[in-house]
Amino acid sequence: MNIIESVRIALRGLSANKMRSGLTMLGIIIGVGAVIALLSIGQGAQAAITEQIRGIGSNLIFVVPGAVQQGAVQLARGSAATLTFEDAEAIADPANCPHVAAVAPLLSRSAQVVYGRNNINTSIRGTTPELQFIRNYLVREGHFLEQRDLDTMARVAVLGSIAAEELFEGANPIGQVIKVQRIPFRVIGVLEEKGGTGLEDDVVIIPITTAYRLLGGWAAPGGGRRVTVINISAVDEDGIDAAIEEIAWLLRERHKIRYQEDDFTVMSQKDILGAMTQITTILTIFLGAIAAISLLVGGIGIMNIMLVSVTERTREIGIRKAVGAKRRDILMQFLIEAVVLSVAGGLTGILLGVGISKLVGMTGQIITVVSPGSVLLAIGFSVAVGLFFGIYPARRAAALNPIDALRYE
Repeated sequence: MNIIESVRIALRGLSANKMRSGLTMLGIIIGVGAVIALLSIGQGAQAAITEQIRGIGSNLIFVVPGAVQQGAVQLARGSAATLTFEDAEAIADPANCPHVAAVAPLLSRSAQVVYGRNNINTSIRGTTPELQFIRNYLVREGHFLEQRDLDTMARVAVLGSIAAEELFEGANPIGQVIKVQRIPFRVIGVLEEKGGTGLEDDVVIIPITTAYRLLGGWAAPGGGRRVTVINISAVDEDGIDAAIEEIAWLLRERHKIRYQEDDFTVMSQKDILGAMTQITTILTIFLGAIAAISLLVGGIGIMNIMLVSVTERTREIGIRKAVGAKRRDILMQFLIEAVVLSVAGGLTGILLGVGISKLVGMTGQIITVVSPGSVLLAIGFSVAVGLFFGIYPARRAAALNPIDALRYE
């Protein structure tokens, strides 16, 4: 009952000085609101990246040229042209890699694409029909590449949703002719939107044999036809690790690697997801730490106003001690007042943070996710700030001599 009475007195004191209480809580309100809003943006980014990576296919394995350092969360493709179309053909052989279900080599480069008056710079991807199934491409109109397109080196193209919209502005692109580096290609299909960052939508896909014949720049230093990445699908999720071992062993044999570092990197979808999650987690923590500075400022404001309150209520403290109040009673009273002030600001800040998060999410530009964990964290911070910054004023009030306090004017 003493605690309940102390809370009631604290609320009465806050309501008696509404302006001062509101200004004191402002730092906590802004701090908590900023923590929740920024954490929601960081967690939303993490959720969006996770969804996009999982949406590009299942049981995926990527082989990229050069070494990729994953321990320091660096996921960049090597610049060396060490992977070839012939490597992909060897991996696709069941005798070499029995745990591999499908293989699709990909040669990627940026180029100008023209249709009528529209001109865009986009990613040109030369590949094989297997890519549709490995990367879960859904065709909205027309059809995807076929084996006969590779065999005949056909000048045909499949457009991503963004490339189709920018080139044709809502018109039907099927059967129309676009020019890639002034070379005509007939559009045979348009892909469903993948979403996310748009990297999978702003593309023009052509047969890899046609890319080798017409676009140039494909010769590998050691012979063969180079590729940018080899997309691979394992037979099932349990076979991913076995497939990675088979691929790595085969490529080391083909590239005559014995003791030196591999000139390629084999990554699974899980590896990429883990690295990206680590990056977004660090970013979220960084954003939260920046916002927490506002809580520190708000806590200093609470301590300052509580010191003022101790000075103003010196005679009150003397009277309480004179009628039997103990030191711990005074200490508890001022601590509870500081915590009530902080928690009231924290609850208001939670409403502010959730509101900002919703408004940002409504723009459609950034996905936000308000998790229960971030709300609990904000409440915990509010209580901790009240306790930490209320201790000194409370101890100072409890240490007052009752006789000196009664004489205070």
